[in-house]
Amino acid sequence: MKTLYLLRNVPDDVSAALEELAAKESMSVSALAVRELKAAVAFRRNADLLWSAPVLTVEIQDIVDAVRAGRDR
Repeated sequence: MKTLYLLRNVPDDVSAALEELAAKESMSVSALAVRELKAAVAFRRNADLLWSAPVLTVEIQDIVDAVRAGRDR
C-alpha cells in the first residue's frame, strides 16, 4: 500500500473540520481523510459510469404496459 502524506498544505478550516469529525468518530485524522477520499473516488467513478451510459428513451406507458402484462400472466 502506498504511503501518502495527506495533511500538508491543508487550509486551516478544512483541517479543523477533519479533526472535529475524526474526534467524533474516534478515528485518526489520517484514517478519516482516507475514508473520505475513498468515498469521493467511488462517487466520481459512479458519476463517470452514469455519464458514459447510453441514453435510452423509454416511455412511461411502455413501462406501465410491461408491468401490467407481468401481473396479468
